[in-house]
Amino acid sequence: MSTTMGQTNLGGNQTRTGESQMSGGENRMTTGSEHREGPLARAIEQQTAKLPSDTFLWAALGSIGASAVLRIMGKKNASLFVGDWVAPFLLFGVYNKIVKVQGSDHMDRGH
Repeated sequence: MSTTMGQTNLGGNQTRTGESQMSGGENRMTTGSEHREGPLARAIEQQTAKLPSDTFLWAALGSIGASAVLRIMGKKNASLFVGDWVAPFLLFGVYNKIVKVQGSDHMDRGH
């Protein structure tokens, strides 16, 4: 039994230390020069980068508050629906921050 990258290999196809587990023994990594973002992704990122970073945080907090108010009013299903918006708003905020800091194609910007 061997363990490679946290996975246990029970039985066949065990590899020795240093051998690649990829097909054909190839160990290829994708570099930034092999992949470019399309025009749609670039346009979306240019528009979302214009938003302040805290916009999505306030949206998440607003949905928490609205969910609480709806729950107090006895509208359980609406409360759950609005409460489900919190995680996507926070993820959009993280995406927005990454786009502002890194951009999608830092290779296109000469870095």
